[in-house]
Amino acid sequence: MFAVIAALFFALALVFELAGLAVGGVLTVTTLGTAGLLCVALHLMGLGASWSLLKK
Repeated sequence: MFAVIAALFFALALVFELAGLAVGGVLTVTTLGTAGLLCVALHLMGLGASWSLLKK
């Protein structure tokens, strides 16, 4: 699950970089990249590995 979230953060960072966007001073390419790396680290630690989108 964290890998999917990281991919979304990286995709948003790419779009922001290509369009030259920044939302205020908080949501920038660097912030999205750091959040993506954090999610990748959590995924590699094994957190979220047992989560399932179809789990009820």
